[in-house]
Amino acid sequence: MLADSAADSTAPTFSIPTTAADVTDTTRQAAGWLDENWQGWVVSGLRIVLILGLALVLRAVVSKVIRKLVARMGRPAVSDDDHGVLGGLLANSGVVNTERRQQRSEAIGSVLRSVASFTILGTASLMALSVLGVDLAPLLASAGVAGVAIGFGARNLVTDFLSGVFMIMEDQYGVGDEIDTGVATGTVLEVGLRVTKLRGASGEIWYIRNGEVKRIANMSQGWGTATVDVQVGYKEDLERVELLVTETAEQLAKESPYDELIWGRVKVLGVESVSVDSVELRIEARCTPGRSAQVSRALRVRLKAAFDLAGVKLKEEAAVTVPAQPTAPEVLPPSALADPNSARSLAAKPIPHQS
Repeated sequence: MLADSAADSTAPTFSIPTTAADVTDTTRQAAGWLDENWQGWVVSGLRIVLILGLALVLRAVVSKVIRKLVARMGRPAVSDDDHGVLGGLLANSGVVNTERRQQRSEAIGSVLRSVASFTILGTASLMALSVLGVDLAPLLASAGVAGVAIGFGARNLVTDFLSGVFMIMEDQYGVGDEIDTGVATGTVLEVGLRVTKLRGASGEIWYIRNGEVKRIANMSQGWGTATVDVQVGYKEDLERVELLVTETAEQLAKESPYDELIWGRVKVLGVESVSVDSVELRIEARCTPGRSAQVSRALRVRLKAAFDLAGVKLKEEAAVTVPAQPTAPEVLPPSALADPNSARSLAAKPIPHQS
């Protein structure tokens, strides 16, 4: 209060001059007031310029450091053990794609740069307002209350943002991957910090909030499995059938483009089920992720042609039963009653009426 009173006492009081003496006095007071305060203005201006300059320099230095970190994280490793501390943040257990690592590192770098710029420039602005004499206590209190209210209202947005950051860092999926999020299945078109965009099997586009995803099945990472169930007749030689299946699969794996799609040898896992007229065998092939359906279809076509050529039946034919011909009724010996002169016939005759 004393400082305010002193400041009020030193501040000049201006009124509309009516005479030449009043004009002279007013001019003299204004000149004195400027002479007393110009140094403080210059010092305050220099302090504000210095604060803003240091903030911009610090922002540039932090941005450069972040760019170097991003380049270090996105750089491919020379060997398996050369990921380092930063490179290990983006490494995964599957096949690490250099382009995908670079995209993920750029996304993380953009987030870090935005956070750094907001923090540095926000702090510099508050310091500049403090130099100008603005009381920051009400401002900070209002900002705190507003931040709590906005944070409470936008908690889903914050959840989506944090989930998107961790999804990108952990490389749970990327553009072009075939994924199943539980609520939708499709090909990833875009990975954002808040929303992931999918293209469904029927052409529809799904917009999925990252915070709502509880589980993710990625069918495009590592390797895929093509599974084919083959049905053969019950009386077929299973060893011969397995040999035929193996030869057919090996021949398919040598042809283009399946020489790049099929990884390793095709395995006959064994008998899956047995019925009265057929036996079902299960065949499994490790292939390029996302191409299991294509490999399965091609393998079925080749096996069908091979079975036809080798004469392998897919099902035992039912035995044809000839219906029995109706036989003539058995001829019985003539009855004694058929002879009208026999004793039984005569005994069975009615007694004639006597008048």
